[in-house]
Amino acid sequence: MEKKLETLPEIIRNAYDYKEQSPDALSPLTLAFIGDTIYDLIIRTKVISHGNAPVNKLHRTASAVVNATSQAALIRNITPHLTDEELAIFKRGRNAKSHTTAKNASSTDYKAATGLEALVGWLYLKGRMDRVLELILPELEK
Repeated sequence: MEKKLETLPEIIRNAYDYKEQSPDALSPLTLAFIGDTIYDLIIRTKVISHGNAPVNKLHRTASAVVNATSQAALIRNITPHLTDEELAIFKRGRNAKSHTTAKNASSTDYKAATGLEALVGWLYLKGRMDRVLELILPELEK
């Protein structure tokens, strides 16, 4: 019998003996906390896929996409493609009461970005990185 290869999320969770819990039970800000990192990892991976460059240039390129304004635009574009369940998770994240404020974005964009991050975190914890990439990658190619 062929052994199934673990995915990166499975390897990480197993390394830390992550106690499997339903992502639905986590607060939207907890989902956004992990989703922010997953989104950042996707963007940084895309940036370095174009080749080697000075780190400050890589950072500037990634920062142009990993910010509240860009993330708000992305979620507006993908909202029509979300399932009802995904839309509900996005709205939970968007409507969560955060104790931080946007530095360089409107509060509307900041809340939308938090909703996107919550959705990404929820899908990641559900083991649905395929869906995260299905939603995000086409938008990054525009």
